[in-house]
Amino acid sequence: MFLMGMFAVLEEPENYGRLSDEKLLLKVAKGDQEAFRQLYQNTDKTMYSFILSIVRNPQDAEEIMQETYLRVWTSAGGYQSQGKPLAWMFTIARNLCYMRFRDQKHESDMGLSDLSEMETGEFCPQIENAADKVVLQAALHILKEEERQIVLLHTTAGLKHREIAADLGMPLATVLSKYNRAMKKLKNHLREG
Repeated sequence: MFLMGMFAVLEEPENYGRLSDEKLLLKVAKGDQEAFRQLYQNTDKTMYSFILSIVRNPQDAEEIMQETYLRVWTSAGGYQSQGKPLAWMFTIARNLCYMRFRDQKHESDMGLSDLSEMETGEFCPQIENAADKVVLQAALHILKEEERQIVLLHTTAGLKHREIAADLGMPLATVLSKYNRAMKKLKNHLREG
């Protein structure tokens, strides 16, 4: 009877929802599709916000996000376990964003400064509140890249400042300072507008 109970425990499927992103990524490296699905569920909002903070175009952000997760799936074996899988994923996404900028520059012969002035088109369907869309639109246009990343990761992805600091490799004080500075810029922009 005791042995039957032991085998029943061994046969139970693993609860992927309880695994850390680090452990999930290590399972993804071995081709575990369920671990990949769970990693995606854990990180998709954060990843989208991060990518959107760089490219400022929701359609491009969605395409780059798909490319990022494809790259995560195919490159997970090269991940060096450091306890920061999201930072590793951010690096992949950032590189893909910059590759997109280079491709766009070659296609249209426009500079990176011209790309920052690009029309952003329709905004995130995930953000339903009109006031949030106004803040998001302002953030995409008036904030510097790091400020945009911090604001979007905090507001749209719901990350805490401490998590943002760890994921972006910045001191917490720097993240808090940039966030406060960015929020003041946004408030001033909204007052003037």
